[in-house]
Amino acid sequence: MSKASNIMRLALLQLKGSKDKAANVQNAVSKIETAVREHQPRLITLPECFNAPYGTKYFREYSETIPDGYTSQQLSNLAKKHQVYIVGGTIPELGENDAIYNTCTVWSPTGDLVAKHRKMHLFDIDVKGGIRFKESETLSAGNDFTTIDIDGHKIGIGICYDIRFEEMARLYRNAGCEMIIYPAAFNMTTGPLHWELLQRARANDNQLFVVTTSPARDPVAEYVAYGHSLVVDPWAKVQQSAGDGEETVVADIDFSLVEQVRQQIPVFGQRRLDLYATVKKSK
Repeated sequence: MSKASNIMRLALLQLKGSKDKAANVQNAVSKIETAVREHQPRLITLPECFNAPYGTKYFREYSETIPDGYTSQQLSNLAKKHQVYIVGGTIPELGENDAIYNTCTVWSPTGDLVAKHRKMHLFDIDVKGGIRFKESETLSAGNDFTTIDIDGHKIGIGICYDIRFEEMARLYRNAGCEMIIYPAAFNMTTGPLHWELLQRARANDNQLFVVTTSPARDPVAEYVAYGHSLVVDPWAKVQQSAGDGEETVVADIDFSLVEQVRQQIPVFGQRRLDLYATVKKSK
């Protein structure tokens, strides 16, 4: 990353999954190696549930502890080997008291686990004639906001359904975030309706970059992901977009754009905090 130009290169890896955990992880390893060799990114992002099928009946079977589990160790080794940051999509995490979480790990160029975000809002929906899914049948919800600092830039972490909750994104903006990264697996019902809309809305509301990394679409999977990983800039314009298959999306993020937008349309300082506020509650 060039601090003088405020540019950070991202690589979003839209990966196709299977029921073979080792094969899924090794596919991620191979794609990370290729991205580093061909594009030299500072930060690499992976999809939601990239090491396992996305389904309530699979979460416990594929769960691992963090940071000593197989998937975590692979990501740690890669981050250290290539001296890059890795936002490790999500994996089913075996946590305290036998609880299972949908968890995003973040690895530094030293191979250290610098953050862990447990999905805060569980994906429980029932769209008539579309899709029914209840993460709460298996998963527990996380309770913590997660921010990371990369080269002086603060980045918030959310997971998929978290993006529907503007209050969460607003609190990241209040905390000084210039970007929010959401590993996400929208489906063929909600994807066409809301995928791009929600990302552009969060970017516009909070005048920051929004980055999503989806699994690739597999039409024969039990859960069919929408694909179309995106980078949206603080003007709410789509900067980069993937198709629906396996793909690596590379984007050069100019963080100076965040301040430009916030200065030109200064809504943050114009809020009527005497009438309303979005405030983080203490636990």
